[in-house]
Amino acid sequence: MSERAAPFHCPYCGDEDLRPGEQGHGAWECGACNRAFKLSFLGLLARGIATGGTHDGA
Repeated sequence: MSERAAPFHCPYCGDEDLRPGEQGHGAWECGACNRAFKLSFLGLLARGIATGGTHDGA
């Protein structure tokens, strides 16, 4: 499995002072607002798949 990209900004305060968290894969800590959060990939949305058809309402 390949490495995931790191987040560029804290989702709470927007600061860039992020470091990997101790809680495991996907955990991050923000040094600016002192919050910890976890990112995970949930899956692809059906509307994100190109079907090759025309778009409605154009």
